[in-house]
Amino acid sequence: MTGMTRTCAAPEQSHTYAEARQALMDEIMGEIDFSREVHTEVLDLIDEGITGDMSARMRNLTVGEKMQLRQELFHTIRRLDVLQDLLEDPAVTEIMVNGPDHIFVERAGELSPCPRTFSCAGKLEDVIQQIVGACNRVVNTSSPIVDCRLMNGDRVNVVLPPVAVNGPILTIRRFPAKPIRMEDLLAWGSIGEEPAAFLTDCVRAGFNIFVSGGTGSGKTTFLNVLSDCIPASERVITIEDNAELQIRHVPNLVRLEARNANVEGCTPISIRDLIKTSLRMRPDRIIVGEVRGPEAIDMIQSMNTGHDGSMSTGHANSARDMLSRLETMILMGMDLPLSAVRGQLASGIDLIVHLSRFRDRSRKLSEISEVRGMEDGQIVLAPIFRFMEKGEKDGRIFGEWVRCDELHHTFKLEAAGIPVRPRGAVSS
Repeated sequence: MTGMTRTCAAPEQSHTYAEARQALMDEIMGEIDFSREVHTEVLDLIDEGITGDMSARMRNLTVGEKMQLRQELFHTIRRLDVLQDLLEDPAVTEIMVNGPDHIFVERAGELSPCPRTFSCAGKLEDVIQQIVGACNRVVNTSSPIVDCRLMNGDRVNVVLPPVAVNGPILTIRRFPAKPIRMEDLLAWGSIGEEPAAFLTDCVRAGFNIFVSGGTGSGKTTFLNVLSDCIPASERVITIEDNAELQIRHVPNLVRLEARNANVEGCTPISIRDLIKTSLRMRPDRIIVGEVRGPEAIDMIQSMNTGHDGSMSTGHANSARDMLSRLETMILMGMDLPLSAVRGQLASGIDLIVHLSRFRDRSRKLSEISEVRGMEDGQIVLAPIFRFMEKGEKDGRIFGEWVRCDELHHTFKLEAAGIPVRPRGAVSS
């Protein structure tokens, strides 16, 4: 653990369970040969310690406490310690570790403290290194920030001291093992039937779509849902900082992931590099997980060079704000007149889909807007659908998606042989 200082002395505890746990842990750690795979040996040693006479403390534990002790010790030695149970709980959508003594979890949009803690900062650092090392990333005091992912695709962010004042910080954004479909969003009330049918047709027809929203509004999830509408016959290239999209129905799929520089001298490979190289891979569509900086110009140029149906996401407070942020990001990467930047955006993007997280913590489609071109030096943005809140019932917001206008640019639908749905039409 380069650059880390390990201090792992267990705090003094008087509780019988805690004393038994520490005593058994010390005994097992002294007997294990870590040079080989020892899953079975670990369990055997734990069982022997619990049922044997290693410590009189074990006799004071109930059967339930002994079973809990067995699982906790195994997770501590061979897996991700106190996080393992949380990662195996499908109801947990986010895990926030603020140092070894403070863990918070999100379930159904509600944050709550977790009663369990790491035994010390050193054990939390061990878990972090286990996660980061599996992704071939490096994090230490010299390079204290890293983004990576677990083997199941869960998004991980790590910040270490001295940047993090209150100890190692670990945040895990979880994704469901089964990809969310449009039917799920409809069942949850995150989208209405008419806008869902509209977006399905637009994705099939090759509209260039940008998904915007604030942090935690569900942008990546929604992008994955839209990607599910892509015809299976097309060649799709996905480009992400950390591979999270779950496109399973497209056989001709290429997944690219950016790479940061590390202490071993690996050359960093940015989103910009990947977008540029993807243009030589004969893609039908390019899907960029999120644009945050100068790569915006490369994404918009790919939308303007025949890769219809390309999609991406970005942080913004509204559809209009997304256009303003894209202008800023493009100017970060290339010195262009503002009028030229706006012209590129107006011709490259067909729709902006904005998502919001409401005060009841629900995530909903807030607006679908069409980019209609330029007028008097400004990009013309017209809402097609908008969510109109009607009230609350049992603490949940309800409302409806109102059709504000008709789609003006219908030529992609016509070219794809998809009829333009009249107002009020939904999927059959």
